[in-house]
Amino acid sequence: MIRNVLGAVVALVGAAAAVQSPFRRWYDTRLGRDYRIQDLFDGITGVSSSVMASILLPFLFAALLTLVGVVLRSRTAVALAGLVVLGFTVLWMVRLGQAESGLTLDGDGSGLGWGVAQALAGGVLILLGALLMSGRRRAARPGRNAPEPYPVPPDDRPDTWPPTQEPGPAAYTSQAPEPEADPYTGPGRHRATSGDEDTAEYPVQGEVPPRQGDDRYRPPHP
Repeated sequence: MIRNVLGAVVALVGAAAAVQSPFRRWYDTRLGRDYRIQDLFDGITGVSSSVMASILLPFLFAALLTLVGVVLRSRTAVALAGLVVLGFTVLWMVRLGQAESGLTLDGDGSGLGWGVAQALAGGVLILLGALLMSGRRRAARPGRNAPEPYPVPPDDRPDTWPPTQEPGPAAYTSQAPEPEADPYTGPGRHRATSGDEDTAEYPVQGEVPPRQGDDRYRPPHP
């Protein structure tokens, strides 16, 4: 998240610098917006250009592409915008060098101006912003070679629970039916046992224990 915000800020600053550069001096006293788009392909001439038909047009497109890339968090779109700015600036320098038989940079202010440097810096900042952005994360699609979410327990410890490997519910359960509880809850159900023999009987409240030789459910004979 922080990388996306930082990259977006750097890219937008570069786009703003690129859009502003044609309004500054590019060569001698001529502004960048005075160079026509077709002069970049046919050769530089002295014919002046309108603002929207000048070199400003590809820079506006690059700024729009940067904005779309920032909103969609697309590093490809932002990087493409930086390449557009740098590409048109370098193309202008090549065409001007052919027309002027070389480019000059004099200390008295003639030759290349600050507008060219600003356009180049803007393109570099846009590319730097694309590198800083982390982009949009894509959810991993399950495939044949996708790793299992948890490792399979070893054969000697099948009852371990992943991923902490702490003892947990059994991994293998019996197929036999579970034993049902005895529904009888009457007298004599609970017996205190010691070993395998019955030694005592818990009396039920309100019931008199039978004497020896008496029937449990019938009164004794006289």
